[in-house]
Amino acid sequence: MKLSVFTVATPDLTPEELAKAASAAGIEGIEWRFKDIPAEVAQEKPSFWRNNLCSIDPNASDEELERFRLIAVNHNLVNLSITPYLNSCNVAETEHVFKAAKKVGVPFIRVGVPGYDKSQNYNDLYARAVDYLHHVQELSQQYGVKGLLEIHHNTIAPSAGLVHRLVSNFKPDHLGVLHDAGNMVHEGYENFRLGLELLGPYLAHVHVKNARWVPTGEEQDGIKLWRSEWSPIDEGIVNWKQLITDLRAVGYDGYLGIEDFSGQYGTQEMLNNFASKVKMWLA
Repeated sequence: MKLSVFTVATPDLTPEELAKAASAAGIEGIEWRFKDIPAEVAQEKPSFWRNNLCSIDPNASDEELERFRLIAVNHNLVNLSITPYLNSCNVAETEHVFKAAKKVGVPFIRVGVPGYDKSQNYNDLYARAVDYLHHVQELSQQYGVKGLLEIHHNTIAPSAGLVHRLVSNFKPDHLGVLHDAGNMVHEGYENFRLGLELLGPYLAHVHVKNARWVPTGEEQDGIKLWRSEWSPIDEGIVNWKQLITDLRAVGYDGYLGIEDFSGQYGTQEMLNNFASKVKMWLA
């Protein structure tokens, strides 16, 4: 298995700085965040989901896309993915990302699934997603880039079982799964080995992060309340050493991509910690 970094987790670094930091840590691939920075947040302190300096603007010119491609290449890194936020299941918007992906030279992009907040029936959202994914499969064939569905809380794909229900309608050459055990701490936990076995050929990429549950100190109708929060990769509920063993058992040999939102380390320290810990677990 190889190591990568999703630049949502490195918001205070420019793309050039990120490539240097990743290379110094022994990381081999980059997943570029594909999201604009609104003018009203551009003066804020860098943050994961707002003023993230390590992002490709969706309106980037061909010259700007080439800049990102070369940043990785010039540091002997792999352009692994461009990763947008497509949960509206807009086909035209998705094709725009596929076009950019082709220019940057990445093998896959993240595609969307509807969110779930109890306001709409799951079965209606599932039908909408399947219709959208038929278009995604056609676009994947057209552009030669695979679309990945991420296991993610607060969507209709919070677990391996529910994401498999979606992708099993399609060919694994064109649609795959981004496994995210850290997200499954918040919602969607299943036995990880069972889920990996179920996904089989659809397992295409893995994000590495962790989370935990802590008591809020509040009660509601006599019931003690808990909340989930992000944690460093070796301090949360996911046992990453065991999960790496499970990944090996199902024959996974792709990338492990850091996406640490714990905020416990500076960015270079976070990358170094990820690389050293995962290499120790791999050994």
